[in-house]
Amino acid sequence: MTAEITLFVNPTAGRGRGAQAAQPAAAALRAAGYAVRTVVGTDAADALARLRTAVRGGTGAVIAVGGDGLVSLALQALAGTDVPLGVVAAGTGNDFARALGLPVRQPARAGRLAAGALKEGRIREVDLGRAHGAFYGTVLCSGFDSRVNDRGNRMRLPLGRFRYDLAIALELAAFRPVPYRITLDDGPPVETEAALVAVGNGSSYGGGMRICADAVPDDGLFDVTVVGDCTRTTLLRVFPQVYKGTHLGHPAVTVHRAAKVTLEAPGLTAYADGEPLGALPVTAECVPGALRLLT
Repeated sequence: MTAEITLFVNPTAGRGRGAQAAQPAAAALRAAGYAVRTVVGTDAADALARLRTAVRGGTGAVIAVGGDGLVSLALQALAGTDVPLGVVAAGTGNDFARALGLPVRQPARAGRLAAGALKEGRIREVDLGRAHGAFYGTVLCSGFDSRVNDRGNRMRLPLGRFRYDLAIALELAAFRPVPYRITLDDGPPVETEAALVAVGNGSSYGGGMRICADAVPDDGLFDVTVVGDCTRTTLLRVFPQVYKGTHLGHPAVTVHRAAKVTLEAPGLTAYADGEPLGALPVTAECVPGALRLLT
């Protein structure tokens, strides 16, 4: 194991929590005997380029300090390599860390866990999704939830979670089911009206919304949650249940498992790990054991 560890930091994550979280995480790694080099980019593209250079140059591990957006960048550099990833979750949503049972907004504890995992060789191989050429660790969403993301990204105020809640309310007012064409693995395409379709490698998105509550990130399969044709009133009743995962028992909701999923629908953007991937159609493939995770 190379003694130098790369600390990959988004200082603006969680309204500045990323910068604060980097210090105790680095201290825990140094106390365990590791040299720490910090990588911070001027923007996402620059950060990813710098991280890829560090990985190519040889590093014992990458410790991502920030939210799901930064973890998503790290996945692009680490997928398919032998370099393990540790996560110090300091963002707004932190769904990747939640799904893998890692500490959330506890940087000192997360740093100690990563350092201990490096010392003891505690590495878990987990799956990643891949769609439109990008890897993702949590959920690919489309439909009502992706339209909420579209609207939220266009809004400047309010900040944080309140912006997402307001975007939900505004999209509910304009809600209409979408005609989907869904293909699971090599099965026949199924045409259906749906409020949303989520393809989960992990269980949650949006800061703990357990849309694919039973997803297991190392079983080689996605959980595909389909919220079917329903009224605005039904969606209003079902959607809040995602925080507990109890929506899966609603008659309007079905869950499928597949290693490859193709979604076709007009006028929708696919999001994965909270980041826009591009317009549908989209094909997501589960890549087994694509990431080595410090746990």
